[in-house]
Amino acid sequence: MATGQEPVTPPEGEQRTDDAAFPADPAAPARPESADQAAELDELRDRWRRALADLDNLRKRHAKELERVRGEERARTAAAWLPVLDNLERALAHADADPSAVLKGIETVRDQAVEVLRGLGYPRHEETGVPFDPTRHEVVGVVDDPGAEPNTVAQVVSPGYGADGSQLRPAFVMVSKRQE
Repeated sequence: MATGQEPVTPPEGEQRTDDAAFPADPAAPARPESADQAAELDELRDRWRRALADLDNLRKRHAKELERVRGEERARTAAAWLPVLDNLERALAHADADPSAVLKGIETVRDQAVEVLRGLGYPRHEETGVPFDPTRHEVVGVVDDPGAEPNTVAQVVSPGYGADGSQLRPAFVMVSKRQE
């Protein structure tokens, strides 16, 4: 007993319990009362350790699998852009040719890039005359267009790419203002 403390006495009418009936440290592991209980306790502890090891191995396998899938997806995405790059290089190689042919080639490469983005789940959107939607559009200016409904897309400055819930970039638009 620490110095300066009085011994604890039970309230009147109650008997003092034997301190040996309670473990000194409640966090200390319980002692089995028989050999069967000791064996069962050892088996449970062993199963617990194995379950922890299985969980740790599962986490490691999952992390490896996730890294593998990410790598495959990066490679698939990069591979989708290789034909676009090849066609840009072909266009540059023919830069001294007929300007209309070069322009046609560049338009074809642009269309190919748009198709790659669509294939990756990011279709191009550049509609005018549709109601302004803050999830798909970003206003870069307001125009006075008497023939347009107020708060509709009057002009697309840069197209947006993406679908519902997965926007790569919103369309940068000019919106018609209310007539006063």
